[in-house]
Amino acid sequence: MSSGSFKFSNSVIVAPLVAVLSIWIVFWVEMQLGINLNEYGVYPRRLSGLQGVFFSPFIHGSIEHLYNNTIPLAVLTAFLFYFYRSAALRVLFVGTLVSGLLTWAIARPSYHIGASGVIYLLASFIFFKGILAKNYRLVALSLVVVFIYGSMIWYIFPVKDGISWEGHLAGFFTGLVFAFITKVQVPEVRKYDWEREDYREEDDPFLKHFDDNGNFIENTPEEPEEKIEIKYHYKKSSDD
Repeated sequence: MSSGSFKFSNSVIVAPLVAVLSIWIVFWVEMQLGINLNEYGVYPRRLSGLQGVFFSPFIHGSIEHLYNNTIPLAVLTAFLFYFYRSAALRVLFVGTLVSGLLTWAIARPSYHIGASGVIYLLASFIFFKGILAKNYRLVALSLVVVFIYGSMIWYIFPVKDGISWEGHLAGFFTGLVFAFITKVQVPEVRKYDWEREDYREEDDPFLKHFDDNGNFIENTPEEPEEKIEIKYHYKKSSDD
C-alpha cells in the first residue's frame, strides 16, 4: 500500500466537531433546564448503572470538567480519523462501550461521568498502535501523543480525589487491547535497492564506479568503432 493511505477527509473535521458539540450541548441543556444528569452515569455493579455505558461520556459535572476534556477529545479524535481511518469508528464506538463496561465492573460505588475514559482509550490506542505498526509516521505520532498527554498516565492511579481513575484505567487498558487486536491499513515503507534481500553489490551500476579500495573510477562507455563502407560507382566511358 502506498503512503497515500494517510489522506485528509471530511471525517477528520466532522468527527471531532460532532464529539465536542455533543458534550457541550448536553451540558448546555443541563444549565438551561436546571437539571442534573449525573444519575445517568455509570454506577458500578448495579443493573440500572449500565445505562451509563452509553450516556456517561456526554455528561460532565462542571464547566472546568467539560473544558479539560474538550481539547484532548478533539485532537485525539482527529488523529484517530486521519491516521487510522479504516478502524476509527470501530475503535471509537466499540472501545467506548468496552471501556464503560469495564468501569462498571471494577469501579467504586459512585456515579462515573465524563469523556475522560474515551480520551484515555484514544491516547492509549494511538500510542501503542503506532509502536506496534513500526511505521515511521505512526511512531512519530505516538511520540507526539506522549509529549502532549504523557502526564495523563498518573491519573490511572488513585492520586487525586474526585476523579474516576477507574474510568481512566478502563479506557487505557481497552486502548492497549484494541491496539493489539485491531487490524489497520499501514502504508508500506519504501525500500531502496540496497535494502532489498535480493540486492547484489556487483550488479549495482553506482558501485561499479569504485574499485576494491573505494577509489572512484571513471567508467566511460566504450564507443563502437565506426565502420567505414566504401561504395564504387562505375560509369561507362564516352569512348565505348
